[in-house]
Amino acid sequence: MLTLLSLVAIVLYLFAAVRQWQRLGSSSSNSAGLRGQILAGGTLAWVLQISVTAQLLVQQDTLNLSIFPTGSLIASIVVLILLLSSLRQKLDNLFIGVFPMAGLTLLATLISSESAGSKIYSLGVIAHILLSITAYSVLTLAAFQAVLLSRQERALKQHHTRGLVNSLPPLQVMERLLFEMIFAGFLLLTAALITGALFTEDLFAQHLAHKTLLSIIAWVVFAILLGGRMLLGWRSRTALRWTLAGFILLMLAFFGSKAVLELILGS
Repeated sequence: MLTLLSLVAIVLYLFAAVRQWQRLGSSSSNSAGLRGQILAGGTLAWVLQISVTAQLLVQQDTLNLSIFPTGSLIASIVVLILLLSSLRQKLDNLFIGVFPMAGLTLLATLISSESAGSKIYSLGVIAHILLSITAYSVLTLAAFQAVLLSRQERALKQHHTRGLVNSLPPLQVMERLLFEMIFAGFLLLTAALITGALFTEDLFAQHLAHKTLLSIIAWVVFAILLGGRMLLGWRSRTALRWTLAGFILLMLAFFGSKAVLELILGS
């Protein structure tokens, strides 16, 4: 049953992404109908993915936080944030990248049969894990937004105003949305680091020292970016570089150690 639900979710994600791509060149009369199909397909795919992921994560009284179920959880949170945000902001074009990413994480989870990492966690550690995953999800969405913003700026400079660029909000609105995402992710990451310091007992025994160090460096990167925005007026191209740098650091912190421990060392 989990396999069937996963495959249906993947198909729905791909359908919604393709329809969003087709929507770029559609007339305004067809756009509303296509948007309804996209939101319906993406929402149903999310419901299926979170259902499958929850069953893989929660096993009796333990949590399985191995690399693939965790990746699927992060992807599903990214999708949820995007779906909710798209109701009040013009973020629909992010569906083109986010939906296939979510489908790929679900496919990887489906293919993988490993269940390493099932443990019983305290409430404080669970709070830290949830804050960390939510922070990473928001900043993942910010990375997608930064790439889209950079493409929009480059196209406008080259006077290419059709297709994707024509469907985007003004550049200033895109920048504001980007920094709103970064600020929200920064606050969540701050809370995650604080709870980690309070509730993690032994960083070295739990293989968390390098993960914590990379997360702190990423926090510094995003702090500098926000400071540069406020004090120096940093804009899209600079924001892209700093956002992607912070995102890569977090990706290494979240998945680098898991990949080495679980996929290479098998522990």
